[in-house]
Amino acid sequence: MMMQERTHKDATGAILFDAALSPQVGRDWFALEYWRGRDALRTQAGGRGGVAIIVTPIGECVLRHYRRGGRVAALMGDRYLWTGADRSRPFAEFRLLAEIARLGLPAPTVVAAGYCRHGLFYSADLITRRIADASTLAECLARGRLDGELAEEVGALVARFHRAGVWHADLNAHNVLVASGEWYLIDFDRGRLRAPAVAWQQANLQRLRRSLLKLGAASEGEAAFEKAIWQPLLHRYQRTLDA
Repeated sequence: MMMQERTHKDATGAILFDAALSPQVGRDWFALEYWRGRDALRTQAGGRGGVAIIVTPIGECVLRHYRRGGRVAALMGDRYLWTGADRSRPFAEFRLLAEIARLGLPAPTVVAAGYCRHGLFYSADLITRRIADASTLAECLARGRLDGELAEEVGALVARFHRAGVWHADLNAHNVLVASGEWYLIDFDRGRLRAPAVAWQQANLQRLRRSLLKLGAASEGEAAFEKAIWQPLLHRYQRTLDA
């Protein structure tokens, strides 16, 4: 189904949505209270993103509220400096996900993005279709399921995005999903399309490596991790990149 991008402006901001999925998306879609009142709020997770699973007229979706991390969060929380609609975090991610879908790469299907203006700042949300019965790479690691074969699949996944010039701003083990044997990348906030180049591709891979090490993937020593996990991942990555 080809995307039909539509924009709806209101007194507080604007909503960008795919009319091919839903002919109309209102401001209520971004309010947890709206879904809770309809017994359509399934789960709500904490953390930086403020992620919830909602049951919409088009099926289960993920509602993510944009929130800053690190030291800036104490000052800004969920506010971002306004520099225009097209440069807002949700609109940029919406359009990147639309392009990723056009390229045939595995990522969540984007449904809607919205922002609310607050003077010189704005707050924002994004809605994507939920990938059912998925586990993150971090969860696979915690369950002892990360082996060379699994690592090869991850390498192939990352290579497909890199070959297409898709840069993920936060490539870590929590943003790699597997569901029914299929692999996906999620959370493309601040991601963008770039001309393929070894420098940023390798930096992206090193970010993923640091994430795995931080989560304990080298519990038997870094040399063992290198041989059993990282080298198979890199080998499959390079083969896929060169294909």
